[in-house]
Amino acid sequence: MPRYEFRCRACGDTYEVVRSMSEASAPSTCPQGHADTVKLLSTVAVTGRGGSAPSGPAAPAGGGCCGGACGC
Repeated sequence: MPRYEFRCRACGDTYEVVRSMSEASAPSTCPQGHADTVKLLSTVAVTGRGGSAPSGPAAPAGGGCCGGACGC
């Protein structure tokens, strides 16, 4: 079952709730009993298989919007 992260606006506590996807938007009460909570946007990290180097040319090093190639 998915986990959803909430933050209490009253006490600032952050906590997780395990519930079905059909109940994802249902309100939640914090562990301290406060009802003024907000569901947080969670990010998911997905990794590939480990143990082998990628084939082909390496990705350009750098940062910014285009890998540093434009000097931004």
